[in-house]
Amino acid sequence: MIHLSKTAATEVTRLKSKHPNPNALFRLGVESSGCSGLSYTMAFDDAPAPEDAVCESEGISVAIDPQHLKYLNELTLDYSEDLMGGGFRFHNPNAAQSCSCGNSFSAKE
Repeated sequence: MIHLSKTAATEVTRLKSKHPNPNALFRLGVESSGCSGLSYTMAFDDAPAPEDAVCESEGISVAIDPQHLKYLNELTLDYSEDLMGGGFRFHNPNAAQSCSCGNSFSAKE
């Protein structure tokens, strides 16, 4: 399903600690936008929807709407910091093409 690197899991845990619900789920998704057609979305939800796919990686529960799963299956989420700051990096085997910022992509047919 979804793979989080140790650094990504640490950052998600840090962000989750600021959420009012300590049991919130980390949600990954996509939306139509960005220079390549689809952009990644990340949020925290209090509970999964009944139809959600939920997996666990590095101790983080990740919820995904089943309609988004075809775009995100086997995605690896990483986090790194550089002189410009920190950010999540998406390594998606379902992407036919990614934009230079790495936050949007077009899907393989």
